[in-house]
Amino acid sequence: MYQMSATVPPSTDSSSKEDRLKQYLLDRAKDGEMYFKSKFIADDVGLSPKEIGALMVKLRDSATDLTIEKWSYTSATTWRVETA
Repeated sequence: MYQMSATVPPSTDSSSKEDRLKQYLLDRAKDGEMYFKSKFIADDVGLSPKEIGALMVKLRDSATDLTIEKWSYTSATTWRVETA
């Protein structure tokens, strides 16, 4: 008997997380720039602050429709995002 696995392959899972975060950022930054700390948007995007931080570094290099930069570090990284 064939059983389907309930786990999602890592590549699909990470790309969907990245897509979900990117869409969230595009929606929030559409009227200008936004500043945030990962811990404050974690619940909104369903990711941990650590996952968000890792994905932000990836998106900074790959997302051509967003400008992403580390803005400051005070107890956690503050990110600045605007649509490109």
